Amino acid sequence: MSRRFNSFREFYPYYLSEHRNRVCRRLHVVGSGLIVLLVGAVLARLLSPWWLLAVPVLGYGFAWVGHFVFEKNRPATFTYPLWSLMGDWVMFKDVLTGRIRF
Repeated sequence: MSRRFNSFREFYPYYLSEHRNRVCRRLHVVGSGLIVLLVGAVLARLLSPWWLLAVPVLGYGFAWVGHFVFEKNRPATFTYPLWSLMGDWVMFKDVLTGRIRF
């Protein structure tokens, strides 16, 4: 059964409930952190812009391993692509600020 959300504020608690496994959260944070480093390296001209093609592989690769192997659930990306992407970055910020346990 697919639940309907009217706002990201409603969606985010659901998103967090799909990331209870600590290893899954860690894999999300690692993937997001690598994206930040990669984009920074491209902007600093340390890497060719072609490296930006790796962004989806890093982001989704780490996250999906976390879901399929550790969380044993279906990533929210398949049902809520935009809100899931937003959730990734809000969760990344929440982990970095200590609001969510790493």
